[in-house]
Parts: sequence; structure tokens; C-alpha cells
Amino acid sequence: MTINEQALWLHGEGFDMLGIVSLPPASTPAQRTGVVIVVGGAQYRAGSHRQFVQLARFLAEGGFPVLRFDLPGMGDSPGELPSFEDTAPHIAAAIDGFQRQHPGVERVVLWGLCDGASASLLYVDATHDPRIAGLALLNPWVRSEASLARARVKHYYKQRLMEPDFWQKLLNGRIGMMALKSLGESVRRMSKTESTKQSFQMRMGQTWRSFDKPIVLLLSEYDLTAQEFVEHANINPAWAGWSKKMDFFQYTLERADHTCSTPQSSRRCEELTLYHLQTRI
Repeated sequence: MTINEQALWLHGEGFDMLGIVSLPPASTPAQRTGVVIVVGGAQYRAGSHRQFVQLARFLAEGGFPVLRFDLPGMGDSPGELPSFEDTAPHIAAAIDGFQRQHPGVERVVLWGLCDGASASLLYVDATHDPRIAGLALLNPWVRSEASLARARVKHYYKQRLMEPDFWQKLLNGRIGMMALKSLGESVRRMSKTESTKQSFQMRMGQTWRSFDKPIVLLLSEYDLTAQEFVEHANINPAWAGWSKKMDFFQYTLERADHTCSTPQSSRRCEELTLYHLQTRI
């Protein structure tokens, strides 16, 4: 099947962004639901190892129009890169431009990686946009000093202390002593009380609990950011009951790293996204 790709400019108040729309083959029945990929980190619209290109084309082949775009200051979009916490106007402009060029798209699923996933939740919090039909989130970013320390202690140091070579190095006065000092520092940071102000993590949690549309959560098995998200959500009051909400679907991507860099993990991520677009949203 042949998909069609089109470039378009997305205009907001004081900024312009370049976007690429991947359209389903002409023989495919038109879908009212489109997908907007919210890029995470210092990435442009292609993504690491062309992750977002492959995802957009896979979903388009499955019948769903997909927009990916460069935030200001990235790729081919002029301007200064905004913080992920301040991208609500940019996501809104992307959806507006997408619908203007393709008016058959009546509702949108936001798909985000890392702080792109976080930005998607923050967009819903800031706008309550009725066009958002669901969220697909890969390894959401909730990092703080305390949350990183918790994830390190549970998922790195716990395993390290069980390895015989660690104790051998410790007895020989080599790397093990440094690791023990690092473990002690992580435990100290775990005990820090996080700010009670309305942090971006709190806003994400509150939006998660109140959002009444489907959420698909994809977590990479070998990713500290994914492990950190689960640790944070499990203990933070703003996220209470997060894993028991209605229309929530969680998957672990086996042997996957942060950006699903292997062909197997990348395809699994794509297939799960398409499955939920076809059956749940």
C-alpha cells in the first residue's frame, strides 16, 4: 500500500512550525480520528533512529492520518525551543493546522514519548480540549531528584548488590566502595521531601485521574525513565489509584530501551498503538 505525505506550516501566536502529515492509502476508508505525535526531548520530527517516521507511516498504513512536527528551534522550525511544560500553545496550533488541512479529522489522539508524553498530559490539563480522544504515552517523564534516587536504588543498586563481582571489587578496594558511597547518596536523596507546590508531576497526576478517555501506557523494560514513572506514580498522592482508572491499558515492551531502538521493540510499540486506535478509541 502507498501512503501519501504532505508538508505544512503550522501557525501559532508568534511562532511557526513545520509539520509532516502521513495519510492512509486512497483506497482506505476515511477515519475521523487522527494522531498527533508530540516529540519528546531534544528531538525533531523524525525522532531517534527515525522512530517517529516509522510510527507515522505504520499508523497511516493502518488507516489513520498522522501529524508529526518540529517545535520552534528544532528541525526546520525557526525560533527558540520551549520547555515541555510550556508547549500547550504549540500542540493546539498543531491540531488546528492538521484539521484545517484535513477537515475529516474530527478528533485526535496525542502520542508522546518521554517529556512529549508529559507535555500531552499537561496539554489536557491546560486546555481540556474536547478534540482529544485518547492518549498514547511511551515512558513518561516525571523526573525529580527524589524520584530518580528511588528508581536507582530499586532497579540498579538492588541488583548490583546481588552480584558476586561487586563484593569481590569491594574486598579488593576497587569500584565497589565508590558504588556504596553512591548508594548512600541515593538513599539520602530519597528521603528528601518534594515540593508541595503545583509541580508539573502533580498536574500530570491530576489530569491522569480526571481524564475520561482511553490512556495507553507503554513502558520499556530496560528504561530508567519508565521505572521512575512507576515508582513516582505508586507513592505520590496526586496519582492515587492511577493504575485502576477506567479505560487504562498498560504494556511492558520486553527488552526495549527508552526509544525502542531495536526493530522488535519498535514494531511492538507500533502494533500496540494501532491495535488500540482500531479497537479502543
